[in-house]
Amino acid sequence: MTVSNKNTSTTERSDSSDFRAIIRNKLPLMDVRAPIEFEKGAFSQSINYPLMNNDEREEVGICYKKNGQEAAITLGNALVSGQSKANRVAQWQSFARENPQGYLYCFRGGLRSQTVQRWLKESGINYPLITGGYKALRQFLLNEIEQLALHPLTILAGNTGSGKTPFLTHCVNSLDLEGAAGHRGSSFGGFVTPQANQINFENKLAEQYIRGNFSLDQRLVLEDEGRLIGSVHLPESLRNAMTLAPVVVIEESLDYRLEHIYQEYIIKMTAQYQAAYGVEQGFIAFSEYLEHGLFKVRKRLGTERYGQLKEIQIAALTQQQNGQQQYHLDWLKPLLSEYYDPMYQYQLGLKADRVVFRGNNAECLAFLHDK
Repeated sequence: MTVSNKNTSTTERSDSSDFRAIIRNKLPLMDVRAPIEFEKGAFSQSINYPLMNNDEREEVGICYKKNGQEAAITLGNALVSGQSKANRVAQWQSFARENPQGYLYCFRGGLRSQTVQRWLKESGINYPLITGGYKALRQFLLNEIEQLALHPLTILAGNTGSGKTPFLTHCVNSLDLEGAAGHRGSSFGGFVTPQANQINFENKLAEQYIRGNFSLDQRLVLEDEGRLIGSVHLPESLRNAMTLAPVVVIEESLDYRLEHIYQEYIIKMTAQYQAAYGVEQGFIAFSEYLEHGLFKVRKRLGTERYGQLKEIQIAALTQQQNGQQQYHLDWLKPLLSEYYDPMYQYQLGLKADRVVFRGNNAECLAFLHDK
């Protein structure tokens, strides 16, 4: 939606600290911090249109330490001037016009966001900022994760390939930890896009929770996870709460699970890599993804068995290039039965006293709906 300069300039909204409404309603956010700050952590609804680039920020920071705030401001105004200022103001104007309900922020809601706000106002656009900036909104999200850990929880368990993650989409009171983490938790759990870092994982998890609008006495369903999901770790309070929660176990046949794994990790991942990199380079990247996943579990498999499965995997990739993808089942099946199933059953055994129900997907869903 686009609004005119006139509408934007005459309709003045106040700066806001209503973080819950901002997150719940997915209001657009313009992050004016430097790109290096944005990359370390941001919010899923934000876009980075910085006041200063990384080099400019560093130069101003050095000046501030040596000569104080006034000298740093003078330098910043000199660095962002002329055409560079005009280009950045135009970018902010475009965002404000296209997102009339949004907000801007810097790290603490201080000089940078106030400067952008002032320059926009001088150009005829009144645009509000987030009170306290990124730091305040980030702290709000961390507090929400602590609230999440106070809910009664149910943990959804089951052997690899049971379909736990898609199961959660049928539960209105569930949170997708792996979706927030950008990783499926296993050696083959990565996606084509890089995994979220720790800060963005926590931010996305809190955003999910806020948008769910759960009451504190409402039981939430979470997938069984270890401390780590790929390279990120569960918040300690949530992890502790999960270790005390009742467990529901999905039990499906090996054939069912093989088909699920085959579709998720072979068919869909091939398509995603080729969509991202093209047919030829995408297949090369997909092959490396599979080979790296098997390499990660080589110690558990043992040198000899790893070598055997690697040969079968390479042969399956060759057959796939000839249009025959089903040969991947020849290494997926023993990997499930010899590695993943024994490992998961051992882990599940440690939770045996907390298991309250076992059944297939439909039976588990019916049990949870009745709770």
